[in-house]
Amino acid sequence: MHQYYVIYKPFQVLSQFTSQEGKKTLKDFFPVPADVYPVGRLDFDSEGLLILTNDTALNHRLLNPRFAHDREYWVQVEGAITARALHQLETGVTIAIDGKSYRTKPCTATAMTADPPVPQRFPPIRYRAQIPTSWIKMILREGKNRQVRKMTAQAGFPTLRLIRYRIEGITVGELNPGEMKSLKKADIYSLLFAERNH
Repeated sequence: MHQYYVIYKPFQVLSQFTSQEGKKTLKDFFPVPADVYPVGRLDFDSEGLLILTNDTALNHRLLNPRFAHDREYWVQVEGAITARALHQLETGVTIAIDGKSYRTKPCTATAMTADPPVPQRFPPIRYRAQIPTSWIKMILREGKNRQVRKMTAQAGFPTLRLIRYRIEGITVGELNPGEMKSLKKADIYSLLFAERNH
């Protein structure tokens, strides 16, 4: 029987069920069957939406680069974001992936006019009174290792907090860090692959 869960991975938790160097893992928060595992990953210091399943076909569809899909991130950066930096992010910047130069594909990057309604983070981001912060929304159709952090740093605005809010039609919604909900197969497939079914 295939199982499908949408979770909010907390900050400083590994995207796996086996422990490593004493770090917290998904096992500390999410009681799921032993054959269920995360589709893709979020960095230890990133948080937000992860899908857990034992459906290998879904895993293949979401991880194979041939099936590009939207991933929406809410990113708090250091400094007051500029139109120039947003344009750089949207048109592509050169970052290092596995020691090689990589030019990111075009994406969407917009400044959020107000702080988004996100849960408190523990521990909170470092606060420096003299340096403002900005929230931006980035929608990518690729997922290289630490890509968003590398992109904002390259544009001159280091990432302070990174939340994956959405994958295609699935959002983290009202979930708080450490919470999960289960979905039916028909629902998760229609939310992830709706446009491709028409």
